[in-house]
Order: sequence, then C-alpha cells, then structure tokens
Amino acid sequence: MGNTQVGYALKQAQSLLHLRMEEALRPLQLTVSQYSCLHHLRREPGISAAALARGTFVTRQSMNAMLQQLIDRGLVARPPRAESGRALPTQLTPAGSDALDAAQHLVDGVEQRMLGRLSATERAALARGLASCVGSLEG
Repeated sequence: MGNTQVGYALKQAQSLLHLRMEEALRPLQLTVSQYSCLHHLRREPGISAAALARGTFVTRQSMNAMLQQLIDRGLVARPPRAESGRALPTQLTPAGSDALDAAQHLVDGVEQRMLGRLSATERAALARGLASCVGSLEG
C-alpha cells in the first residue's frame, strides 16, 4: 500500500467512523461534536469555550451555538457572569453526565465494531502508528 493509499484509507476510516457515530448517537439526539464537547467537559470541568472549540474541531462561533443548545437542553451549565476574567466556566449537569454515559456506551460499541477484526497486537500497533503520524504532522 503506497503513501497516498494510506492517506485515503485513513480519510475513509475517519469518514465512516464519524457516520457510524452519528447514527449511534441519533437516538440520544446528540451529534458527534456535542458528544465530544460533553466528553471534554467531563475531563476538564470549566474548560474555556475556545479550548472546547479547538478540542472538538469546530469554530468558536459554532461552539458558542452548540453550548447554548446544550444549556437549553439542561446538559451543561454556565454561570451568568464570570468570577474572574472573561471566560464563563462551563460544566456538565447531572443530566449531561447521564447523557454522556449513554453516549459513551454507544460510541464504544462503534469503536469495537471498527476494531473487531484486529488482534490486540494489531490494535496496539495501529494506535502507535496513528500517534506517530499525528506527531510527525504537528511539528
């Protein structure tokens, strides 16, 4: 498999993974971006909207709209004004934590489906290889 084919296969896998995750999350009325946002908020409560946008690969404007949708649904909360600085610390609500737990179960199922034909050794090699590719392109 040549280099261009690896890149194409990677893009195809990414596109199909995204599609299958969207399908899996649909019953929860969550998008992959919303799931990713909730996931980041669990890992880093109070993370800024700008950092959330970077972590979920959306624009700041899109993130602000997404956060408002999640606030309207009661999945995340923000204080009306910041205690210090300009950033409003955003946090998961108990309902948001429950939604994330359900979403994580569905997303894990999609990932297991994707990796199901690989041995544990192949999975580890794939993870190392992708991490190396990311590292090479970041520098």
